[in-house]
Formats: sequence, C-alpha cells, structure tokens
Amino acid sequence: MLTRKTVNTIFLLGLAVFVSLSFFKPISWPAFALLMASWFLLTLGGSFFIRWNYHMTSLNSNNEINKPQVAITFDDGPHPEYTPKALSLLEKYNAKATFFCIGKNIEKHPELFKEIIRQGHSVGNHTFSHANTFGFFGTEKVMEELTLTNKLVEGISGLKMALYRPAFGVTNPSIARAVKKLGLKTIGWNVRSLDTTFRNEDQVLKRITSRTQNGAIILLHDTSAKSIAVLERLLVFLEERKLQSVTVDQMFQIRAYE
Repeated sequence: MLTRKTVNTIFLLGLAVFVSLSFFKPISWPAFALLMASWFLLTLGGSFFIRWNYHMTSLNSNNEINKPQVAITFDDGPHPEYTPKALSLLEKYNAKATFFCIGKNIEKHPELFKEIIRQGHSVGNHTFSHANTFGFFGTEKVMEELTLTNKLVEGISGLKMALYRPAFGVTNPSIARAVKKLGLKTIGWNVRSLDTTFRNEDQVLKRITSRTQNGAIILLHDTSAKSIAVLERLLVFLEERKLQSVTVDQMFQIRAYE
C-alpha cells in the first residue's frame, strides 16, 4: 500500500517536474489539476480506509497465522441491552472477542465493562466521545480523549490498555502522532460487516462469511438487535468451519495491556 510519505514525495516530485518544464513549454492547467486531484483523492481514501495503512500502521489481519483462528471485534459499547446478549452468545460457543469501548459508555456502565473482562475478553480504547468530528481534532485533543479513556479504565479495572481502534476507522496525521506519543497499537479489520447500515441480517452475514478466513479480523458492533442476530449465526458458521474466535492480542501474540 502507498503510504502518505510516499504519495507526498511523488506529488512534490511531479510538481517540481511540471514547474521545471513550464520554463521551456507551457503546461496546461488541467495537468496541474489532475496532479492535485490525484493527491487529494489518495489522501482522502487513505484517511477513510484503515487497511491502506496510509497515515499509520494498523494490524488489519494476520496472514501468517497457521492456526484456524479469527478475531471477532466489537465497537461502540458497552451497551446495557446488547452487550450482555453478545457476552452470552460468546460464552455459549466458547468464543473470545475484543471489545473496543467508548469512554463515555464505560463511564455509564462500569460493571458491564468489568463483566466483559471477567469473562476473558480483551478491551481496547475507542476514544472517549466518538464524536462525529473526531477526524478534525488536533493531536492534543486526540491525546486528551485517549488518555481520558485509558485513565478511566485503569481506575475501574486496574488495566492499562495498549490497543486502540480509531473512531469510524478514520486516520490522519494528528491521530497518528497522538497514537505514537501514547505508545498505543492500532487495530483495524479486514472484514467490515457494515452491520450499522441499511443492510439486513442476511446481507450482513453473507458479507462476513464470504470474506472470513484464517487470520481475519471481523468488525461488528454490540449496539443493535441485528448485530446480535448476525453474531449468533456467525458463531454457528465458525463452529461448522472449525474456526476459533480469539482475542486480537492472542491472534497476534501481542500485549493488550501494558
């Protein structure tokens, strides 16, 4: 994948070539516009598609794994109605998952958050506010959000979280700097369920199962009845395929906590 540094270098070289050539022969404005548009579209795509590893490196799947394992992950909880249902299903099928929780939801439901940990699942930082404008926050504001959530979790559980998942999967230079300064490891995905969209249960399940293989990281949300219904059918699918759902840190052999 093209990184931001590589794309910026190519763009600047192209711009330098255009400027140099313009001294000998006029360069049409559409050529400059095309160069600028290409840079903008690549940067925009790199900000919204975490698998590109454009602004920062994320663990999106484990292609080198030699075990029949996948990692189910949940974003946006804990939710008082649906997280307990997810935990019940995971326990029924002897599956483990990673919950990337929003700080303000942890603050509202600390006992439920502790129950996630008690049942042997891993937890990670999914920002404090999950604000729609998070992608526009500066480095200091991003650090403030992540630090607030980590301190909250440490106070509740004694654990110092080391895993981070960007809100909406959005990355940019400010977020990259904040994550680096805090020493967090970013976790992405390679199977996006789109369970929060208009797609129905069958469509979401088909999307997941058609993309799931050893080493996959599956993105779900523990925030709706549809997602819980999909989870149950997914767990049956994994059981039939003899694929085990494990925590992200187990699949990558990394530390979930400092």
